[in-house]
Amino acid sequence: MSAFEQLLRDADTRPLVGWDLSCDGRITTTATPWNFEAAVERHARRSLDMLDMGTGGGEWLSRLAHRPARTVATEGWAPNVAVARERLAPLGVEVVEVEGADDNATQGEEQQAQLPFADASFHLVVNRHESFVANDVHRILAAGGHFVTQQVASDFNADCYALLDLRMPALPRWQLDTAVDQLTLAGLVIEQGEEGAEVLSFDDIGAFAWYLKHVPYVCPEFTIDGCRAALERLHERIQDHGPLTMRQKLFWLEASKP
Repeated sequence: MSAFEQLLRDADTRPLVGWDLSCDGRITTTATPWNFEAAVERHARRSLDMLDMGTGGGEWLSRLAHRPARTVATEGWAPNVAVARERLAPLGVEVVEVEGADDNATQGEEQQAQLPFADASFHLVVNRHESFVANDVHRILAAGGHFVTQQVASDFNADCYALLDLRMPALPRWQLDTAVDQLTLAGLVIEQGEEGAEVLSFDDIGAFAWYLKHVPYVCPEFTIDGCRAALERLHERIQDHGPLTMRQKLFWLEASKP
């Protein structure tokens, strides 16, 4: 079996546990132009409590340098709930299973699922790459509280489609300005925000295929068999020129409740 075929077989059989997307160190990510963790920690050190929306397997939250004594996390994907509870329970963090919100770019005026918390429950709500309902964020925030979020832009995956020679579909727009509009309409005040990108680096084609298989929203059209010709071309490119890189467009913002 060739090295190329072995890498693809490994990609097809290797499981994803929690939300660790490093693939044993074969996938690395450069920092964004902003420091999201530092922004969260600045508020966390002076906040009475904190909610982490969409904690995944609790990986990011468990590494945070400071968490308020009362820290709660939510997660909407059932397999991750157990992983997050195992990781976060020893740290005193409760994990609440919830129904995730619709994608922000496609939310209509119909009633959205509400988070299972009382009004004004938290002074800090953190959201990293998770859909949210702006009115519900406003509802659960206490007066003077802050919402800090990092979001994936609607065209975040343009580089991926280009690498695979696929045509990128037209998608509803989700960018910094549309997030600002949703939160402002809900009654929050925007404090700061910025657009930028992170760069993912893949040491080999197996790591690239594994990533796309387990993060299907990056390229829903991707399958290992269906994209085999492109994967083989990219494998040769990696062999000749080193790791494969791909930008993913992000933005972040911070808002407060008057």
